[in-house]
Amino acid sequence: MKKWLYIVAAFFLLSCEKNINFNLKNVEDVLVVDAQIENGEAPIVVLSKSFDFFSKIDPQVLANSFVRNADVTITTGNVTHKLKEYPIPLGGGFTAYFYSLDYTNPSSNLIIGQFGKNYALTIVAENKTYRSTTTIPFLTKFPDSVWFKTAPQNPDTTLRMLFVKTTDPPGLGNYIRYFTRRNSEPFLPGPNSVFDDAFIDGTTYNIQVEQGIDRNNPAVRDDNFFKKGDTVTLKLCNIDKPTYTFWNTWEFAQQSIGNPFSQPNKVIGNISNGALGAFCGYAAWYKTLIAQ
Repeated sequence: MKKWLYIVAAFFLLSCEKNINFNLKNVEDVLVVDAQIENGEAPIVVLSKSFDFFSKIDPQVLANSFVRNADVTITTGNVTHKLKEYPIPLGGGFTAYFYSLDYTNPSSNLIIGQFGKNYALTIVAENKTYRSTTTIPFLTKFPDSVWFKTAPQNPDTTLRMLFVKTTDPPGLGNYIRYFTRRNSEPFLPGPNSVFDDAFIDGTTYNIQVEQGIDRNNPAVRDDNFFKKGDTVTLKLCNIDKPTYTFWNTWEFAQQSIGNPFSQPNKVIGNISNGALGAFCGYAAWYKTLIAQ
């Protein structure tokens, strides 16, 4: 009897299936903005165009996606500085482009990132104007101490885990993003690189800091550990809420790729006029030590 019940139930489940067809329309390319400013550093702005869902991506398509000859300015206080376009040879005949300070302009030193300052970005590209603002917060949250532990239950005794002890300042709204660098490698953001203080407000806590990852070449197995003798730099940045929101939604969307059970998600940027991306301010703190 139970067998027949299973068969009947399976029949009804199969009969309830419905084919869903998605009509993915071609849409116009939109501007994509990757812009940041950090204390003690010049602003960097990369402009590109979005790709159609069905686009075939290759080096030539990527090289052609950069937006050239845009009018890009940054304003702080009563100082406005027009950024200059710079090329970066990538090899193979391909070139990338970014916008940063024009050091022939006397006002360039006034746009170097400073704690507690607000910055306004204006972009005029292909007869459209885009705007955004960001803040470099004061550096109020950073680790009290940093150390390594041997990776537990692992036959390779050279593997190390990075830990920090941190005191969160009282009052909600302390947002952070972190990066790590191993030896001469570039700084890479953590797998989940942004955090708020909704559950840790005003507390002191210890936490493991996972090694930053290259999302184009994700770590596997033990590759996410440091090794004894590595020179490791932790970069911890205080950020404002729009910067936190952008990276929090971006990382959730990136981690949901290929997951049929993930919920719909929208990456929330801070660029006007329908552009994608964000203008982010970073109050950065650095600590370098050797894994022991």
